[in-house]
Amino acid sequence: MKGKNPRTAKNKKDRQVDNARRSFLKISAAAVATPALLRAPASQAVVPILPPSPPTTPWVMELPTQITPADSVAYLSPAPTEQANVAGGEAGRGRHQRWAQFRPNAEYYELRAKEHNWVFNPAYPQQKIWSYRSANTPANEFSATVMAHYGQPMICRIHNDLPANHTGFGTPEISTHLHNLHDGSESDGFPGDYYSRTKAGPNLTAPGRFKDHLYPNVYAGFEDLQNNVGDYREALGTLFYHDHTLDFTSPNLYRGLVGFYLLYDHLDSGNEADPNPSALRLPSHPYDYPLVFTDRRFDAAGKLFYDEINPEGVLGDKVLVNGMIEPVLKVAARRYRFRMLNGGPGRFYNLALVNPNNVRQNFTYIGNDGNLLPKPLLNQQSVTIGMAERADIVVDFSKYLVGTTLYLVNRMRQEETRRPKDIRDPGVRVLKIVVDRWPGAQDLSQVPANLRPLPPIDPAVVASAPVRRFVFERSNNMWAINGQFVNVNAPRFKVPKGRYEIWELMNIDNGWSHPIHIHLEEGRILARIKNGVSIPIPAHEQGRKDVYVINEAETVRVLIRFRDYVGKYVMHCHNLIHEDHAMMLRFDVE
Repeated sequence: MKGKNPRTAKNKKDRQVDNARRSFLKISAAAVATPALLRAPASQAVVPILPPSPPTTPWVMELPTQITPADSVAYLSPAPTEQANVAGGEAGRGRHQRWAQFRPNAEYYELRAKEHNWVFNPAYPQQKIWSYRSANTPANEFSATVMAHYGQPMICRIHNDLPANHTGFGTPEISTHLHNLHDGSESDGFPGDYYSRTKAGPNLTAPGRFKDHLYPNVYAGFEDLQNNVGDYREALGTLFYHDHTLDFTSPNLYRGLVGFYLLYDHLDSGNEADPNPSALRLPSHPYDYPLVFTDRRFDAAGKLFYDEINPEGVLGDKVLVNGMIEPVLKVAARRYRFRMLNGGPGRFYNLALVNPNNVRQNFTYIGNDGNLLPKPLLNQQSVTIGMAERADIVVDFSKYLVGTTLYLVNRMRQEETRRPKDIRDPGVRVLKIVVDRWPGAQDLSQVPANLRPLPPIDPAVVASAPVRRFVFERSNNMWAINGQFVNVNAPRFKVPKGRYEIWELMNIDNGWSHPIHIHLEEGRILARIKNGVSIPIPAHEQGRKDVYVINEAETVRVLIRFRDYVGKYVMHCHNLIHEDHAMMLRFDVE
């Protein structure tokens, strides 16, 4: 570490302690198993059996009828700087890329990672959670929701206000990743960039009480097009942000460090009354509603429970919807856009809308991961999402009488963190929806026949693209990529900026499913191969994606290209216990 002042020397000592603690977690993960377990094939590893969570009281908690977007702020003090303002309390990040290009027009936002009281369900006691808050985040919303626009850069200052002497699982450092924004590596939330007032990750030069993130809110490819805007076909819409601290991503997210970041542009403008003839006029705020589904387990006293040492993790038997167990959402009799996120850490979902007699209802599927599909998928009755995948759907509640009750149910059965079991009706009810009123104004929203076009794929590019192969596997009771564990201090390989490549994501085991996330860029699935045989690519996966679920004995071929930015990024399994134990690699774009 650079520098010779006492603060730097103290930080170096703290970092050594941190590294020792993180090494202990890795060693403990292997030692927790019996010798017989360590000698056993991966498919025979023993999954711990945990007692079920205590019963809860359904349908008494209410979600807010509309989400409150985080407010921007007039200024930041101290003022943002291109180089890290360590003297002013900022963590020692790298220099902001393209500062002169995006800084002059940037809006300011502030988020704080804080500990506060929360009630998951009236049957459980009030307890401490961690979440991101803006100054105007209401008490009944779990985390702040940011609504931003392409062409409007943002400097988001993220404060770490977590208690240094916390109790329980997790670690009070943060590194916030905005999944999957097109931005510089210094703002990406790299796992080794974690910070608190007294600690700094191995890829920072100093600790700090905050870190400034430059979110350019531009389409990918702006450097090639030389327009400072990029290609509108590369737009993202449904993003989310979460902690990405090395070795502690899963427990920190389990405590609550996740929130939505929604991006709009001239097509998906967030205004259903938009007079622009090119606007899609999809249902807009307050009828544009994000829903995050997370699995959690509670002990006999109703307190949040997690085992961060066991490499199998903990499969939650309670599903939280925006932080509440079995809540109610009251809606108007009109169209709604639901942005559904699997927040993890370990459960897959097949979500369906049903009536009280468990008859599935139709809806329109418009987007997968952060991206709108080229055309809507009509008359759908379920969506399947792995960890960190998203699904945007439009439900027309005007078809129902006021007073109608519906339920979102999870039809995916899962008994262990490794993979889902099967899909069965009627499913488990996780959200009650009540059509309780007529809309106060005319519903001007629509779902047009065409949404966002895709950039064409040139067969010559595919034929000439170099191929990288990644095997996601079990190794020494931990999780590996090509037989190696994560090392954030050195890249596994370097990618030339601007070059098309094909990445083959391979799952050679028959006991696990891995949702693989690649930072910085979206890709296009070229093929799914099961046991050596090509299988059809589902319609909802034929757009741009940033999470690729590879099931047992399966390979996914992805065409990808890294543009505009350089630096350190990661690829990892978004079954977060796999990431922490240590199925992740660093790659550098140069």
